[in-house]
Amino acid sequence: MKSFHFILFFILLTATSIKISAQTCKPSGGIRGRKPPPGQCNKENDSDCCVQGKFYTTYTCSPAVTSATKAKLTINSFQKGGDGGGPSECDNQYHSDDTPVVALSTGWYKGGDRCHKYITINGNGRSVKAKVVDECDSTMGCDADHDYQPPCPNNIVDASKAVWKALGVSQDNWGDLDITWSE
Repeated sequence: MKSFHFILFFILLTATSIKISAQTCKPSGGIRGRKPPPGQCNKENDSDCCVQGKFYTTYTCSPAVTSATKAKLTINSFQKGGDGGGPSECDNQYHSDDTPVVALSTGWYKGGDRCHKYITINGNGRSVKAKVVDECDSTMGCDADHDYQPPCPNNIVDASKAVWKALGVSQDNWGDLDITWSE
């Protein structure tokens, strides 16, 4: 009987460990920052520029998506010349800051599977629907393709000004907000 309980305990422990490991998202590596050439890092919306020699963690995954996925809302310009860099990944187009659009961290972007789909963002006591048009790259950064900005953390919903306005966040508080989102 003791061995039966031990075996049952071992099975439960193994099953729990598998479930826990399936829900975690660990760093996949990192990159060293390179100093941007003069005028090559757009600091609109208080964007960070890479720092020479600084280590930046990279991710190929994001936390599991649920009916209320916890995330950090950041601000990004999707317009030509904005701090978002080049055109959006989903359609190779620029988008007005007056349109509710977002970029998702690499794991949530899912190689473009969420392109042109709408997500619901909840924050500041309000909600807004926004269209996924881009990836906030969690695997690369600190180069010309990424406007010499660091890789995104793995829990970012990078949103246009229209999203921030719809959530009723005062402009002096734009940039970093705890939110939840769902499909």
